[in-house]
Amino acid sequence: MPNKEKAGAVAEIVERFAESSATVITEYRGLTVKQVTELRQALGAEATYTVVKNTLTRRAAAEAGVSIDDSLLVGPTAIAFVKGDPVTAAKGLRDFAKTHPLLVIKGGVLDGKALSAAEVNQIADLESREVLLAKIAGVLKALPTRAAGLFQAPLSQVARLAKALEDKTPAAAGDAAPAAEADTAADAPAEAADTDTAATEADEAPTAATEDSAEPAEQ
Repeated sequence: MPNKEKAGAVAEIVERFAESSATVITEYRGLTVKQVTELRQALGAEATYTVVKNTLTRRAAAEAGVSIDDSLLVGPTAIAFVKGDPVTAAKGLRDFAKTHPLLVIKGGVLDGKALSAAEVNQIADLESREVLLAKIAGVLKALPTRAAGLFQAPLSQVARLAKALEDKTPAAAGDAAPAAEADTAADAPAEAADTDTAATEADEAPTAATEDSAEPAEQ
């Protein structure tokens, strides 16, 4: 390959690295053209699967500031450059490899961090960004319906709910909305019974109530 052509190929790979949030390095030895086309479709619209030369990829990675272990760039190499959700691309690669053992996932890079083949498969086991956002949106949507009750509830109940929400993780967000409704049903009688007591305590200790309400809500 002439030097000018090599320079152009390196520049193209550098650009792909720069535009990608994640890359997955594979060995495709033995796959047919038809199978590679099927794999490209499985990766989704926001990922490209490109056959690369190892020597040019090393140069491009160095220019792009991407750290790739030399052991990953051995044998016939193709790289999945992912611009969108890396979970979708990782699922596509993992599922394709299950039915086409000739595809070998070697490792990759996610947001500048090197990934092993096992870590790429772990990403494939995650839920997509869209699913996680939908679950979180469901939790947030349920919160305003409880706002009026929370302002009249005893401080201990508010603290318990705040602690429960703080302990929730994105992976468990799908369970948060039902749990919140269960809390409301369980605490409803207590809220009604404690209304007069809470009002009396507020009159007797105005300074403490003012201090509690002045504390900024945690995000």
